[in-house]
Amino acid sequence: MRRIARILGFIILGLLLIAGAALLIFRNPDTDPAAMRAKYAPAPSQFVDLGGGLTVHLRDTGPRDAPVLMLLHGSNASLHTWQPWANRLEQRYRVIRFDQIGHGLTGPSPTRDYSAAAFIDTVEKVRVKLGLDRFVLAGNSMGGGVAWRYALAHPAHVSGLILVDSVGQPEPGVDNAPLAFRVARMPVIKNIATMVTPRSLIADSLPAAFSNPKLADAKMVDLYWELLLYPGNRAATIDRFATKPEYATPERLARLALPVLILWGDEDRLIPASSAKWLQARIPGSSLIVYPKTGHIPMEERADQSAADVHRFIETKVQPPQR
Repeated sequence: MRRIARILGFIILGLLLIAGAALLIFRNPDTDPAAMRAKYAPAPSQFVDLGGGLTVHLRDTGPRDAPVLMLLHGSNASLHTWQPWANRLEQRYRVIRFDQIGHGLTGPSPTRDYSAAAFIDTVEKVRVKLGLDRFVLAGNSMGGGVAWRYALAHPAHVSGLILVDSVGQPEPGVDNAPLAFRVARMPVIKNIATMVTPRSLIADSLPAAFSNPKLADAKMVDLYWELLLYPGNRAATIDRFATKPEYATPERLARLALPVLILWGDEDRLIPASSAKWLQARIPGSSLIVYPKTGHIPMEERADQSAADVHRFIETKVQPPQR
């Protein structure tokens, strides 16, 4: 028996050594913060200290006295996803966007809190830091969920709400959850995921966000991959996916007493267009525009049309002309 135990011990030790060697070989190190800031944070980027050890990467462009449009990106994205809208709207509006906690060059939350309340609190801290009173708030995917929750928590500060392929509708249970959410609940596997993150993971998955997969070109794949490897972001992603989601309810959505525009891609493979209709049916007076041959990120895939629709919404619904 002792001999068998020794043999088993050597086998286990050998497997551990093999696993350790594999991690050393395939491990993807964090990207260098200085290099990432140089590459992805040229002017007009700024880094804003919100206190408590949290500094966000933020861009604030457009006329200071213009109506304010704040933009919240989706899961594993960054403020860069809003560049097409910024290019088209910052002549008329003050456009504010920032990397949310656990994303981009903002990096992980100092408290490791990725609850809905933590994301809402970050938006509020940005509002206070920039001295904003009222603004139109737009969010894509995860950012849409932050947007409607913030509008419920701070209704006095939101003059209009724009939900772009937004989370909200309750999803199936854990058994049907996306792979990333299941991985986040596996103690050993999730630790490996913070060390082994090949570029192919992004290259294989990002095209699914678009109706035209060619839009996910090498430059975009590098952006998503390199920012995911920014120090702390991989662990933050695992923490965020392990956080219990908080879905919308008809009762909560019915309290949104402000102009609401819902924009959606009809070929969204991540959150189907049926969710857009579900939200519209439960948000009083909301308007819905569905774009044909468009995926999960309309502001990039249908930049001209979606930006024009945002401008029309703000001018006619949020700030209608005086008669």
